[in-house]
Amino acid sequence: MAFVLSCCSTSDLSKDYFLERKINYICFNYFVDNKLYKDDFGASIKYKDFYDLMRNGAETKTSQINPDEFINYFSTFLKHGLDILHISLSSGISGVFNSALIAKNKLEKIFPDRKILIIDSLGASSGYGLLVDKAADMRDKNKNIDEIYEWLEKNKLKVNHWFFTSDLTFFIKGGRVSKISGWFGTVFKICPLLNVNCEGKLIPRFKVRGKQKVIELTLKQMELNAENNLGYAQKCFISHSDCYEDAKILADMIEKKFKKLDGNVKIFDIGTTIGSHTGPGTVALFFWGQERKK
Repeated sequence: MAFVLSCCSTSDLSKDYFLERKINYICFNYFVDNKLYKDDFGASIKYKDFYDLMRNGAETKTSQINPDEFINYFSTFLKHGLDILHISLSSGISGVFNSALIAKNKLEKIFPDRKILIIDSLGASSGYGLLVDKAADMRDKNKNIDEIYEWLEKNKLKVNHWFFTSDLTFFIKGGRVSKISGWFGTVFKICPLLNVNCEGKLIPRFKVRGKQKVIELTLKQMELNAENNLGYAQKCFISHSDCYEDAKILADMIEKKFKKLDGNVKIFDIGTTIGSHTGPGTVALFFWGQERKK
């Protein structure tokens, strides 16, 4: 290959999937009770243990990749004469896209013959991963770096993101839900359904009473918004934060409803960076469909 395809660990695909698809990645960092770890697909702390720590009151926070880390990472490819197509976590969620741009601007002066293209995915978790996966498909069909870059920029907002949570604790803690609303929501078993808008920001859309109903409403959003509706014939990803059973229920419903899917629904773990903000109990659905609006 004349170029490498790259992303961040926050695309929430598995390490094996990255290896299989020949996708390079750079890891975010996170802290548990002020101790630093790599967001390394559960190698430092297993996902189950991480979410149990959160349930038991551990303080978590994240640290985005800085420009120097990107410079070191990108340089390993540029020194071998490879161009880079790097797809970043949404600028509406993190400043990591700007860190990558700073590194790009510095490295272009050192490697003037190399091409470094950076895309703001305006997505998160395995929705961002679905975009990266599409880039890998195009690369494997011998599309060049410019063709892939232009297509992704034109179509990235067609990746639909829908999230729900059955545990409001960490949405309250992060300020996405007020303490008063969170108290009433917990008492009445309200499960918010959110999506990511055209600015790459997480927006609450519905308040649903009960887990089964929010799963059904999530499925309904795919029926309404997927490309070709029930004739949807592309891939579908789901990610979850230590609630595999809920993710599997939704995946089974999708596979029963959408007969033309490109393979089975793939279920991934929400990694420790995104999970530090969602907490346990979140399920996220991703598919190609109508272009996202505010």
